Amino acid sequence: MTIQLDKNLFLSTFGLSNFEEIDTKLQSMAPSMMEYYLSDLATSNLEDKCYLENSKIQFTHYLGEYHLHVDYADDIYLEFTEKQDDYETGSLW
Repeated sequence: MTIQLDKNLFLSTFGLSNFEEIDTKLQSMAPSMMEYYLSDLATSNLEDKCYLENSKIQFTHYLGEYHLHVDYADDIYLEFTEKQDDYETGSLW
C-alpha cells in the first residue's frame, strides 16, 4: 500500500528542516524508533491511499519494511505492507 504523507508533518515528526537531512537522521536514530514513527504516520493516514508512478520517483529510502519515496514535486510517499494482527486473543468471558 502506498500513501502520500503530509510533508510538514513528516519533517516535524523527525525534526528535519528538509528531506535531504534524512540520511544523517537515519544514521543517528535507532531503526526501531524510525519504524515506530513511520508506523504511526502510516496508521494515521490510511484513508489517503494513492498510486505512485515509478517514473516520477526522484529517490527512495529503504527502511526495513517501509519505503520512503520522494517524487520530482518533492511530495513524500510511504510504501508498506499492511499486516494482519494475529496476536489478538478472544475474551475469556
